[in-house]
Amino acid sequence: MTVTPSPKGRLPFAITLDVGSSRANHTGAWRTERPAYVHNLPPCNNACPAGENIQQWLYDAEEGPAQYEAAWRQIMADNPFPAVMGRVCYRPCETACNRAELDTAVGINSVERFLGDEALRKGWQVPVDAAPTGKQVLVVGAGPSGLSAAYHLTRLGHSVTVKDAGAAPGGMMRYGIPKYRLPRDILDAEITRILDMGITLELGATVTDIAAELAAGYDAAFVAAGAHIGRRAYIPAGDSARIMDAVSMLHNMEDGAPPMLGRRVAVYGGGNTAMDAARTARRLGASEAVVVYRRTREKMPAHDIEVAEALEEGVTMRWLSTVAHADAGKLVIEKMKLDETGFPQPTGELEELEADCLVLALGQNADLSVLEGVPGVTFTDGVVQVGPDLMTGHPGIFAGGDMVPSERTVTVAIGHGKKAAHSIDAFLRDGGAPAAGKHPLASFSALNTWYYADAPATVRPRLEAARRITTFDEVTGGLDESTALFEARRCMSCGNCFGCDNCYAVCPDNAIIKLDDGQYAIDYDYCKGCGLCVTECPCGAIEMQPEES
Repeated sequence: MTVTPSPKGRLPFAITLDVGSSRANHTGAWRTERPAYVHNLPPCNNACPAGENIQQWLYDAEEGPAQYEAAWRQIMADNPFPAVMGRVCYRPCETACNRAELDTAVGINSVERFLGDEALRKGWQVPVDAAPTGKQVLVVGAGPSGLSAAYHLTRLGHSVTVKDAGAAPGGMMRYGIPKYRLPRDILDAEITRILDMGITLELGATVTDIAAELAAGYDAAFVAAGAHIGRRAYIPAGDSARIMDAVSMLHNMEDGAPPMLGRRVAVYGGGNTAMDAARTARRLGASEAVVVYRRTREKMPAHDIEVAEALEEGVTMRWLSTVAHADAGKLVIEKMKLDETGFPQPTGELEELEADCLVLALGQNADLSVLEGVPGVTFTDGVVQVGPDLMTGHPGIFAGGDMVPSERTVTVAIGHGKKAAHSIDAFLRDGGAPAAGKHPLASFSALNTWYYADAPATVRPRLEAARRITTFDEVTGGLDESTALFEARRCMSCGNCFGCDNCYAVCPDNAIIKLDDGQYAIDYDYCKGCGLCVTECPCGAIEMQPEES
């Protein structure tokens, strides 16, 4: 074989093996692909309705006590209710977690609760560093969305007044979530921390004319009144039948005398509110609590954990059933069947069910009266129409939470508050930077899971079912420091480098350079594009890319 020298008369490095000539010959020029460090979007971050940088605060938390406050402050950049969310969030981040394909999802929610509780124990506060803008913003509704918006607006330098028709702040966190899921001392402590930032709160203040409020001196308004109106349905009933709605029932548990439900309670509905109503009935002394639902379990909107805990506490379920008639001490139940489209159809088969009280949990409506008649504001199917920035058709009036088309959860509402705050800030400053694009999603297939030891998630302690129904004490406990650290360290840092040194150790050409900040760079004069660093990267933070021409 005859080797043709290069134009400069030198033979290629791979033939001469002359280490001294490697830079001169630019060995990387033979590559068709080159490795590159990337920052991909972790699936947990992508799934979080509150927009938390979950991977970052888990990274901080796994360093132990010295970094707990840093981890908490990372959460607080997006969500002012970590101790609340650590109790009531339905954990879409964990549903999306790549680790679930290896063993079990990281207990993200448990670690968030631990950090939230740690902050309350230590009395950590959030400073307001932004210079005052002189702008006044009105927030209608002191629920999760309204308080979240007030928190972020205050941090952006605006003056905020929150008005709420209720006797205490918290919205559906207080009046819709039972104490056994969300202790009120936790809720009150996180609300107080927000208000202590300088927010004005007016309770018992019903806003009826939002346009007049703006004319009175507010520069913008965010409306998040919540869904406090229980939906009703026509049910034939005798004069002595006892029927109430679940929203009022749960509200009275907080603001009035507990309702007298009787020994046998039927709850009509299949959502989380139905589960809360049935479980509350058991705690109020009902020996029987039965949930009547028109469809099957697979069609039930209630989250699995809510149904599982209700069953553990002695709540029974009547699937494919509807209430045909209510009378004193009994209900007439009609059996249903699903048609080919999955819609329930009556069968004509009737039976009696003993029940002293019927609780309707058929959904909730938001009170839209505050926005009725406002020029430009439109409604569809009982919710306010808003743009991507959550602004209504009236400039300067924004809406969020249960009032707009979305899933109705505390986490979604908190995310709306943050989004609205930044949109209002941009509106008040005559525009703002466009939203940054998202990185590609970090996939499980890009991970090298060989490097991660099997470590199933820690199970949080729970009260025994027999004890639960005798008290409104919190059902699910939190993690201690050791288990919280264990959970944080189970994070696989999907799509982002965490400084493991694998690439540095396995590179056969010493082309990986360690930088002073703990990151890495690639010397492409030495790299021949073998891809070994990509193969051995545990977290998928290096990808092969086409060689630059």
